[in-house]
Amino acid sequence: MSGPVLVTGAAGRIGTVLRQGLPERGWPVRSLDVVELPEPRPGEETLVADVTDLGALTAATQGAAAVVHLAGVSGESTWAAVSSANIQGTWTVLEAARRTGVARVVLAGSNHATGFTGRPASGPLAEHDGPSRPDTFYGVTKVAVEALGSLYADRYGLDVVCLRIGTQAPEPPTTRALATWLSPRDTVALVDAALRAPSPGFRVVWGTSANTRGWWDLTAARELGYEPQDDAESFAAALVAAHGEPDPADPVHARVGGEFTLPSYDADGLSS
Repeated sequence: MSGPVLVTGAAGRIGTVLRQGLPERGWPVRSLDVVELPEPRPGEETLVADVTDLGALTAATQGAAAVVHLAGVSGESTWAAVSSANIQGTWTVLEAARRTGVARVVLAGSNHATGFTGRPASGPLAEHDGPSRPDTFYGVTKVAVEALGSLYADRYGLDVVCLRIGTQAPEPPTTRALATWLSPRDTVALVDAALRAPSPGFRVVWGTSANTRGWWDLTAARELGYEPQDDAESFAAALVAAHGEPDPADPVHARVGGEFTLPSYDADGLSS
């Protein structure tokens, strides 16, 4: 592939990681966000646009080698907010890619698309073991992200890789994240693999590091060429000392979506 990789939501947490990490792996980056991007890197193109603006996104995808779509609301909010940013925004990106001939789109999905899925009694949880069971309005939008990606792959022939991202952070913030953590280094490696994999068609893969306590099967991600290097276990002693060992019977540890599945984690309550 030639041309830059368009990264939407480039000012966000994951976008900031990719703006540095993708060029180190040979990918020139065209960064787009609704706000002005701070401190552009050498050679980095920067654009300011709303991801729901089809005209702006069509212009932004011209000449791009691929799109990594991260823009949107990254947690629970009102239906109006998440449906516009996450569903309409994803359609806009895919449609812009189709119109301009960009053949590959990497979509930021989420484990919350299948949040009410229970922890397996034994063995790791493969993607097909985690059907659409969203835990929030946010999770519903991530189900829609996967559905839109599937449609554009099947109907229009785009290569679309949807990453069911776990807990992306510099280090695991909770004992739950000992299972779900995705390190910055592995974030770059996962996206790089999704960009380089030959003819993936439509794929949905879990996005975590190689966590000792993880219960997500990384086989599908490894088939793309992903080789995670980090393990949340190096943070386990401090987290367990502070919070105690995770209780597998606790819904936070028994369901994919963790605290997003709790009754208190409701859009009305969070926005009030």
